[in-house]
Amino acid sequence: MPTRTLSEFESKRLLGTYGVPTVEEALAVDEDAAAGVAAKIGFPVAVKLCAEGLAHKTERNLVRLGLADEPEVRAAAADLLALRGPGERDAVLLVQRMARGRRELIAGLVRDGQFGRCVMLGIGGIFAEVLGDVVFRLVPLSRRDALEMMDDLGASRVLAPFRGEPAVDRGAVAAVLLGLARLSEERRDVVSVDVNPLIVTGSSLVAVDALVEVEA
Repeated sequence: MPTRTLSEFESKRLLGTYGVPTVEEALAVDEDAAAGVAAKIGFPVAVKLCAEGLAHKTERNLVRLGLADEPEVRAAAADLLALRGPGERDAVLLVQRMARGRRELIAGLVRDGQFGRCVMLGIGGIFAEVLGDVVFRLVPLSRRDALEMMDDLGASRVLAPFRGEPAVDRGAVAAVLLGLARLSEERRDVVSVDVNPLIVTGSSLVAVDALVEVEA
C-alpha cells in the first residue's frame, strides 16, 4: 500500500484538532520571513527545514535550536535552505518557540496487520530507541486504558514528582492518548503517528515534533 508522510507542520495541525497540544510555530519561505516570524513568536526559537516526506531531520542536520536573535535566525535559515536535497526545492522553514523540559515522552499510533489500530506511549526524546520503554493498547481506548498505560511504563516514576519537577498531569497525557485513538477511528487513511518528543514542561505537555503517515 503506497503511503505518504505529511510535513511536520501539517502533521501537528492535524493532531492539534484532536487535542494534542503543539508548540507555537509558523512557516517561512526565506531568511527575512523566518526572522520576522521569530520576532513575533519570541526568542529563543528553533528553525527546521519542512516539507512533505521529510523525516529524520536531526540525522540530516536540518534542525537549529536555541536561536537567540534575528541575525542567528537569518544565518540558520540560509544554511538550512542550502541543504535542501534533490526533490526538496519546495521545502520551507518551520520556525517554532523553544520548549524546554527535563522529561520527554513519545506517543503515537500504529496500524498493525495482525492486531489492528494501537495507541502507543513511551519514554521519548533521544533515548526512545535505546530504552525501548513503550506500551501499547488496542483501539477503541478508554480513559482507564490510557491511565493504565502510564502505570505500565517501566520508567513510570518519571511521571511522578522528579528532581524538583511537579508530577506530570496524567489527565493531560490521557487526553493525548484518547485523542490519538479518536483520530484513528475518524481518519481511517492514517497509517501511523509519531509524536516525539512530547516535552513535559512543569506538569503540562507540548508536542515539538510529530509526523503523520497516511495512505497515498
